[in-house]
Amino acid sequence: MSHEIRIVTEAELRRAVQLGPGVVDVVERAFVALGEGRVIMPPILSMELDAANGEVDVKTAYIEGFESFAIKVSPGFFDNPKLGLPSLNGLMMLFSARTGLVDAVLLDNGYLTDLRTAAAGAVAAKYLAPETVRTAGVIGTGAQARLQMRAAHLVRPFERLLVWGRDAQKAARCAADLAESLGIEAEVMTEAGELVAQSQLVVTTTAARAPVLKAEWLHEGLHVTAMGSDQPGKNEIAPKAIAAADLYVADRAGQVIGSGELEAALAAGEWRDGTIPAELGEVITGKAPARRSESDVTICDLTGTGAQDTAIATHVMQVIGEAGTKILS
Repeated sequence: MSHEIRIVTEAELRRAVQLGPGVVDVVERAFVALGEGRVIMPPILSMELDAANGEVDVKTAYIEGFESFAIKVSPGFFDNPKLGLPSLNGLMMLFSARTGLVDAVLLDNGYLTDLRTAAAGAVAAKYLAPETVRTAGVIGTGAQARLQMRAAHLVRPFERLLVWGRDAQKAARCAADLAESLGIEAEVMTEAGELVAQSQLVVTTTAARAPVLKAEWLHEGLHVTAMGSDQPGKNEIAPKAIAAADLYVADRAGQVIGSGELEAALAAGEWRDGTIPAELGEVITGKAPARRSESDVTICDLTGTGAQDTAIATHVMQVIGEAGTKILS
């Protein structure tokens, strides 16, 4: 008996699904499933390749009630631009949760990861940012900086955007792109601290290994989403800032200990060993407290979860239906 496997290209995926409220809702439901304990999710398989300035992550999760589960392979080789190649690529494999057979291979080159990561930022802002955000700021100037701010604008429609990056030209291009796509005022900042001071919502989107956001910059009514620390040794938020926040929330507590902002906070003695941070899914479902007042300082640490990958992969195949090249196995 033959079994069909669908091969779906990045172009087909881009035509089928774009960043919007629907994708945010899909990812929010994945966090709800995590918060309710309806997910089987092993630790991230991570490999650093120093000789090639590269890294590879493998993530997966089974969500109770889903017909499929995804295994995502995500390489990042950061010298590739010198060769005229993108830094990030990858694919997702979708398996039947009933038979274990491969149903589809999604050749997304990181597109679906970009979407679900941006959507996670929107979910964090929806549940943790102040109700009114007039000014938002982004630290970083790459693709995720653009996507994170577009996603955040869906749930907190700010009217002014501030951008800071190490490269002023890249920051200017990022600000111009976001001003056009969101139809709002966007300004390049020369000091990251001033960006934070003027913002109610800040997203850090860098691969930094030394903090780009300092504890002394925190102020009442601020929410910070940190999404760049997804490997051991990466660190965007100063350890003292994690300790000083009124609420620190992880996408997955077990992950942030070794590959998120909590890793540096623990090493610096700024977080009590054995204290488990609240998870975003628990905040959504009410199992853990959210922002208590508009003056609270909140931080959400996004390392990326396999549940998000299964959710977005399953969703996109439902949208695509029978499209894609079919092969028999």
